[in-house]
Amino acid sequence: MNKMTKKQKKNLVRILVAAGWMILLKFIPAEGWLRFVLYLIPYLTVGYDVLRKAGKGILNRQVFDENFLMAVATVGAIAVALYESTDLAASMGIAGESDYTEAVAVMLFYQIGELFQSYAVGRSRRNISELMDIRPDYANIEVDGALQQVDPDEVAIGTVIVVQPGEKVPIDGVVVEGSATQNTSALTGESIPREVTVGDEVISGCINMTGVLKIRTTREFGESTVSKILELVENSSSKKSRSENFISKFARYYTPIVCYGALAVAILPPLVRLLVLGMAPQWSVYIYRALTFLVISCPCALVISIPLSFFAGIGGASREGILIKGSNYLEALAQTKIVAFDKTGTMTRGVFEVSGVHHSEMSDEKLLEYAALAECASSHPISKSLRAAYGKEIDRSRVTEIQEISGQGVLATVDGRRVAAGNEKLMREIAADYKSCHEVGTVVHIAIDGRYAGHILITDRLKSHAEEAVAALKRMGIRKTVMLTGDAGRVAGQVAAALGVDQVYSELLPADKVTRVEELLASKNPKEKLAFVGDGINDAPVLSRADIGIAMGALGSDAAIEAADIVLMDDDPLKLAKAIKISKKCIRIVYENIYFAIGIKVLCLILGALGIANMWVAIFADVGVMILAVLNAIRALFGYRSPE
Repeated sequence: MNKMTKKQKKNLVRILVAAGWMILLKFIPAEGWLRFVLYLIPYLTVGYDVLRKAGKGILNRQVFDENFLMAVATVGAIAVALYESTDLAASMGIAGESDYTEAVAVMLFYQIGELFQSYAVGRSRRNISELMDIRPDYANIEVDGALQQVDPDEVAIGTVIVVQPGEKVPIDGVVVEGSATQNTSALTGESIPREVTVGDEVISGCINMTGVLKIRTTREFGESTVSKILELVENSSSKKSRSENFISKFARYYTPIVCYGALAVAILPPLVRLLVLGMAPQWSVYIYRALTFLVISCPCALVISIPLSFFAGIGGASREGILIKGSNYLEALAQTKIVAFDKTGTMTRGVFEVSGVHHSEMSDEKLLEYAALAECASSHPISKSLRAAYGKEIDRSRVTEIQEISGQGVLATVDGRRVAAGNEKLMREIAADYKSCHEVGTVVHIAIDGRYAGHILITDRLKSHAEEAVAALKRMGIRKTVMLTGDAGRVAGQVAAALGVDQVYSELLPADKVTRVEELLASKNPKEKLAFVGDGINDAPVLSRADIGIAMGALGSDAAIEAADIVLMDDDPLKLAKAIKISKKCIRIVYENIYFAIGIKVLCLILGALGIANMWVAIFADVGVMILAVLNAIRALFGYRSPE
C-alpha cells in the first residue's frame, strides 16, 4: 500500500467497498425494483469513472475504446436482467440467463485488472527510476569555509564544487584537489570501482565512495553526462517499434469491427428465428450473448502489455548500462544477423605501447623525439603512445606547420626540419623509400626532410572479453562477424584470427568503412539487420549508415550518445551480446502476449457468439488475459546476468 499512488489507493477502496456490498447482498432477500436499486449502488461505486470516460468519448467522437465496450456491456446486461425480472418477460415464458451480479462483477473485475495494470506499470517505472537514479539533488559549493548546497542548474562552468564520500558527482568536471574511488554502476551496470585523482576527468552520476574531491566544472548541468543519459531514457518511449504501431492500428480497426459483430449477434439470429423459422425471437438471450461478446472483445491485454514489454526491456537494458534510444531499435537489434566492429578501442584496449624501433640511422631516443613532437597536436591513441614513450615534456614552440592527413599520418616542421610520421600510404605520398616491418603491430614510419629515418612498432592488446563476446554472438545466431579497421593488413588479420571474426577489411579510411558497410547492407537479406559497433566519435558516419549504430565505451562521450542508436556505457564487448539477449527476450515476450491474447479472445468470441461462454468466461478473456499478459511483460525487466 505504501508504494501505491493516491489514485490507486482510492480505486482500491472503491473496489473493496463494492465487493463488500456484493457479499452483503447475498444475505439480503430482495426482488424487483428493490433488487435493481441495491445492485445499482456497487455498480456505480466501482464503475462511474468508466461510464464518464465512455460518455466523454462519445461526445468527442472517439467512441470505440475499452471504456465504451465496458459501459455498453454492463449497462446492457443490467437492462436485460431488469427486463427478465419483469412480469412481461415471465408471461412470455422467457428464462433469465442474465443477472445483476454478472454486470457488477464485469465492472468490478475490470477495475481490478486496471488497478493491477496501473500498479505494474508504476512498479516498472519505479524500477527503472531506481536503477537510473543518477540525477543529483544538489551541488556543494564552499562559501566562507562552509559548504552550501545549491541547485546543480545554478552552478556555472568553472565553479569549484565539493563532493563528499557517499554523494553523487552532480556535474562533469576535472579534479583539482583530492583523490577518491568512484562507483560507476548506475551508468555502466558494473560495480568495478574507478580511481580518480588530481587532473582526472569525472562525470556526473558517479557516486564518490572514498575521499573528498574538489572538482572544477567543465559543463553546465543541462549539458552534463547525467542529463543527456536521463533525457535519452525518458525520450526512448517516443520511438515506437513496428509491433507497437501494429497494435495501435489493430485496436483502431478491431474495436469497431467487434462492436458491429456484437450488434449482428444481437439482431440477426432473433430476426431469423422470427421471420424465417417462425419461432419466438428470444431477444434477451441474444442480447446477452452480444454483451458477452463485447466484454470478451476488449483489447486491453494487447494495448497495455505490448508497450509495457518494450518499456520493461529498455529498463532492463538501462540497468545493465545499455542505453537504447527507442523500442524500434530494440526490435531491430533482435533481428540482427550481421555485426561489424571497429578494431581499436572496440575489440582492443586502444592503449598502445611502443614495442620497438627499427631501421633507424639515429638513436632510438632521437627518432622517438621527432615522432612525439610531430604528433604533439593529435589526440589519436597512436600519438599518445609516442608521447608516452618519449617520456619528456613536449615543447610546442619547437613544432610548426602541423598538417594532419586523414588515414595517413602527420606532417610537421620540428626544429626547422620537415618530419613525416605515418603509415605506408604517407611514405608513398612523399616518395620516401620505406622499409616494411617483419613484426606484427601498428607501424609508424618516420621520414625527415624527405629521407626515410626508420619506423616505430606499436602494439595493442585485445580486451579481456573480446574473444568471448564474438563466440557469444555466434551462439545467439549472428551469422556473420566483420572487422573494419584502418590498421595494416597483417595487424588486422592477426586480431581477427585471435577473435574468431569471419571477415576483416583493413587499411580503411572513414569513407571506406561506410562503403564496406553499404556493400554488406546490399548483400544481406532484407529481413536481416546489420549492426556496427564503434567508439562513436571517429566512426560517427558508419554508426549513422548501419541499420543499428552501437557506441561502445561511450561513458562521458557526447559524440557517442548523439551518433549511436544504442550506447554501451563501458568498454566491455560482452555488453553487446547482453544487449542482443535483452532484445531477443523482449521480442519473444511481445509475441507471446500477442499470440496468447488474440488466441484466447478468438476462441472465447466464438464460444460467446454460440452461447456457450457466459459473462464469467468473458471476464477471464478480458481481465484474466490482461493480468497474465502484464505479468509476462514485466519479465522483460529482469534476468540478464549472462550473455548466454
